[in-house]
Amino acid sequence: MKAITIKRLTPELNEDYLDFFDNRAFTDDNPNGPCYCTSPNQDAETIKRMVGEFPIFGVKETLRKYAVEMLEKNMIQGYLAYDGNMAVGWCNAADIESYTGFVPDFARNNTCGKTISIVCFEIAPEYRGMGIASEFIERVCQDAKKNGYAAIEGYAAFSETRNEFDYQGPMGLYKKAGFIEVMKEKNQVVMRKVLE
Repeated sequence: MKAITIKRLTPELNEDYLDFFDNRAFTDDNPNGPCYCTSPNQDAETIKRMVGEFPIFGVKETLRKYAVEMLEKNMIQGYLAYDGNMAVGWCNAADIESYTGFVPDFARNNTCGKTISIVCFEIAPEYRGMGIASEFIERVCQDAKKNGYAAIEGYAAFSETRNEFDYQGPMGLYKKAGFIEVMKEKNQVVMRKVLE
């Protein structure tokens, strides 16, 4: 495996974030792309306005424009994976309260204290299967514990086939990191790790 470094997104890394989504994310025609991971932190009105701009400016261009604005306001939080100086992966993870969407209501209503939510992973296609998502989870757990959080949650796909929640990671990924299933609804399951 290549030596991968995980870094928390800071304003100094915003250009790396954009470069990743511009050039390496979703290059395999993934049905979740194009994406700049803006929706988890947008309200319904903003998403509606953004989608309304797709026919005018193009989907990817519009998403990028909103991402730039959100990065400038520190509204997108998470971690980048690097191979040398090149960002090759992204994990959107932050305080559960920072998300307007992507956290299922049944999970939001059943937290066990101050919680970090992991809502999205995207790894450049040629870097998948190298354990980068596991490294992201490990770093999220370390930072959450250091910052006094009670738990970390992920919202995994509960399905044997590809579905709309694949970008949130499979149950096995979380189980491997010591998370347990705490509740499920439809095709989604809340995986939680309580920090001690």
